[in-house]
Amino acid sequence: MLEVIILSIIQGITEFLPISSSAHLILVSKYFNFNNDNLPINISLHLGSLIAIIIYFRKDLLDFANNKNLFFKIIIASIPVMIVGFFLVKFHLIDYLRSYKVIGWSTILFAFLLYISDLRKVKKTINTDFKLSTAVYIGLFQVLSLIPGVSRSGITITGSRFFNFSKVESAKISFLLSMPTLTAVSLYNFKDLIIEKNLEISLINLLAIFLSFIFSYLSIVYLLKYLKKFSLIPFVIYRIALGLLILLYAY
Repeated sequence: MLEVIILSIIQGITEFLPISSSAHLILVSKYFNFNNDNLPINISLHLGSLIAIIIYFRKDLLDFANNKNLFFKIIIASIPVMIVGFFLVKFHLIDYLRSYKVIGWSTILFAFLLYISDLRKVKKTINTDFKLSTAVYIGLFQVLSLIPGVSRSGITITGSRFFNFSKVESAKISFLLSMPTLTAVSLYNFKDLIIEKNLEISLINLLAIFLSFIFSYLSIVYLLKYLKKFSLIPFVIYRIALGLLILLYAY
């Protein structure tokens, strides 16, 4: 029970912040010997975050007629990470990226990239400047998030900033891009559950969904409020400090 509570809170807080949820889940699971390979819990954690982002953008989703072009771009932009991610998982290559050294170096390297992108003083918006070609390029940035420590949110915000979107708009693009990705992860894992004939839903699964949802939703709301007034520098500092600690332990 305690393991599920901790993992749910970590998933919720870190999924949409530019600090890598996968890195935090892997590190905490390894350090405390948690069973992070539990498929039902994995699905529950990602499902909670997916529900949070769907509820946050519910007005845009319900107004599909006026936003269908935007969602088409988001789906197209998400295809590269889905394809690469599928092959990494299918051929068990993802396990080679889960070492402390990889997580440590990627956490630091992409912290500097996030810092450079944050120096840009730009104000492009999704409504007027989010073209299909731009979406595809940002989607290609998102492929790098398959490396633990890079951060899906961090790299998509970084990519959006390089294409001259404001911090808030970059965060919104990152949130929108998370919907197809989280859906694909949940469906892929759910497929494995069907194969294993393990479709029982327990109170622990419901608790994981609930906590992941609550903390995911709060992180979305407060990150957008934060970015309206402040820079991404605190996240950069946190990533560098975390990366250095990981590398000290690894070496």
